[in-house]
Amino acid sequence: MDRHVFDGGKFEFEAGGSIENLKVVYHTSPFEYNPGKKVIWLCHALTASSDPEGEWWPALVGPGKLIDTQKYFVICANVLGSACGSSGPESIDPKTGKPYRLAFPRVTVRDTVRAFDMLRKHLGIEKIDILIGTSMGGFMSFEWAYSCPETFGKVFIIASGARVTPWITGFNTAMRFALEADPTFKAGTTIKGGLFGLKAARAIALLTYRCEEGLFKQEEENEDFVFAEKVSSYYSHQSLKFIKSWDAYSYKSICDQVDSNNLGRGRGGLKAALGRLKEYFTLVCMSSDELFPPEDMKPLAAMIPGARYFEIPTVYGHDGFLIETDAIGKILQPAIEEFV
Repeated sequence: MDRHVFDGGKFEFEAGGSIENLKVVYHTSPFEYNPGKKVIWLCHALTASSDPEGEWWPALVGPGKLIDTQKYFVICANVLGSACGSSGPESIDPKTGKPYRLAFPRVTVRDTVRAFDMLRKHLGIEKIDILIGTSMGGFMSFEWAYSCPETFGKVFIIASGARVTPWITGFNTAMRFALEADPTFKAGTTIKGGLFGLKAARAIALLTYRCEEGLFKQEEENEDFVFAEKVSSYYSHQSLKFIKSWDAYSYKSICDQVDSNNLGRGRGGLKAALGRLKEYFTLVCMSSDELFPPEDMKPLAAMIPGARYFEIPTVYGHDGFLIETDAIGKILQPAIEEFV
């Protein structure tokens, strides 16, 4: 997929503040959009980029794959506040000539959706035939489908929710504590600020991505071990890899954005908002997901008129949406085959 940058000009944020030079990084099929092509728009997870083909869903996205980037106009945009290209804390503030960092406005899900819709209009896309939101991307998909109901055909929400839960906010709070406990974070003077706090925060996040069966029952290879190290080694490796491409300020921004997820805000509550969704919705849950468990996702489907619900058996917890691509593909396939 090809990488592009949309310049959106001045942008006002829902929670206050503004920036003069909104930028949204996005990837598309390797050709310009034209009205004759079916559109599949993907909304990515928390720290993913806008490149599903090259980075996070290569089994499903690409030439000849189910989400065929040669047959369809496939697009994925990077959320605001991210470290993957769109406007965020490491963007340059034209007033100071330095990165915003802690001065960057707090971002909400509705801010990112408004930026996505600006991009859609810029590209001349009137209809998005299939919208797929994975994890945090499901927040954007719910919000966007509510805000622009005539824009979408079918909507797939995978391992996600329509309102942040106390469980998720609790983990986000712990991660913010980890960032703020690093004395270099509050200084906000360098991209390496909060680096050790970021490593700790990422380790906390990793606790939520797998489940006990899929990770924590990996026994030590030596039955006579003195100190357990196998899972600890996994966390250390994953956290070190992560901090090479992310910064602490963007990570805090993304965590804050997760806590803003509330489809029912100002709309009479969650049940009322879900009841007004008219699109063809399909919700897909990972059976062992501890962030968006079946007991949370199944009731959401029941509140959406005509929605379908699927539960994929997996031992991989929340990460199942990245791993169980065969099962996910079978659910997506009938909708995509209608294009032919």
